[in-house]
Amino acid sequence: MALQCGIVGLPNVGKSTLFNCLSNAKAQAANFPFCTIEPNVGVITVPDERLNKLAGLVHPEKIVPTTVEIVDIAGLVKGASRGEGLGNKFLANIRETDAILHVLRCFDDANVTHVDGIVNPVRDKEIIDYELQLKDLETVESRIGKVQKQAQTGGDKQAKIVLDMLLRYKAALEQGKPARTVRFDNRDDEKAARDLFLLTNKPVLYVCNVDEASAVSGNSYVDAVRDAIGEEGADLLVVAAKIESEIAEFETGEERALFLDELGLPESGVNRLIKAAYKLLKLETFLTAGPQEVRAWTYRQGSKAPQCAGVIHTDFEKGFIRAEVIKYDEYVRLGSESACREAGKINIEGKEYVVQDGDIMHFRFNV
Repeated sequence: MALQCGIVGLPNVGKSTLFNCLSNAKAQAANFPFCTIEPNVGVITVPDERLNKLAGLVHPEKIVPTTVEIVDIAGLVKGASRGEGLGNKFLANIRETDAILHVLRCFDDANVTHVDGIVNPVRDKEIIDYELQLKDLETVESRIGKVQKQAQTGGDKQAKIVLDMLLRYKAALEQGKPARTVRFDNRDDEKAARDLFLLTNKPVLYVCNVDEASAVSGNSYVDAVRDAIGEEGADLLVVAAKIESEIAEFETGEERALFLDELGLPESGVNRLIKAAYKLLKLETFLTAGPQEVRAWTYRQGSKAPQCAGVIHTDFEKGFIRAEVIKYDEYVRLGSESACREAGKINIEGKEYVVQDGDIMHFRFNV
């Protein structure tokens, strides 16, 4: 299950610089609006030191981390829905992403122009929110036109359910509220809602791009954003994209660690961003370890053993018999699977077992 995030923001807020840091895809980054025209897509590995630790014990042929796909699009401006700037057509490129990374400029720099002249991240946030809502309203109204006749004259019960859902979304969006504020009582409605791929229905991580001096503790701009999103239930992350671009140039992990230590940062903003995105989407990781590979697998928090088996292969879920589970800490402490078996530290779990982050799994199945 690869996580996919879409990056949005005004021009010149650091979107493409951050994308370059995340993916090393070297998207064009320049000091003028609309530099990014075609969407940039990068695939990055998720940092997980547990993989390296296990590899040191197992000595596999390869290590396979899980990945995140990042999609960077052209910057939006006020009036994009009416064709201002490059318009909002690029938003279609992030419709099917799992989450939105909303980059906000929280630094002053006379050498980097701001599309609206003055740095004000709260205003910038509201501009992007409004444009995303208008795009969603456009999607909803288009769907209403297609479903309404079916619901009213065709006797189609499902069409009536979908129409009711669309009308609730329309009312919220027209009031300036994001689609995520509309709640549903059952899973069928939730699934139908997800299938609309509304932008404002996605979880949001606000990424405050600051200067080097504010990388550790933030600044007044960050404080203003934190206050503005207080009732949204959204997460906020402080990142200095310029520092991250410098970190990306180092050849070794030791050089990166030394540089971060000098700045007083425990880890890079890129690592923190990926972890924050996982938390936002309630994702966790289970592991498999053997002589061929040590591998990380992503699953939804709260998933049971058969569902996680299906992450590896659908046949594993269909023919699930049991799961053999070793806790990561026990595996590292004892040093091998055989040692865990001898010590009685391999648990045999059935279909109702809720998988925990870091579990080392071996599935038994029969198809």
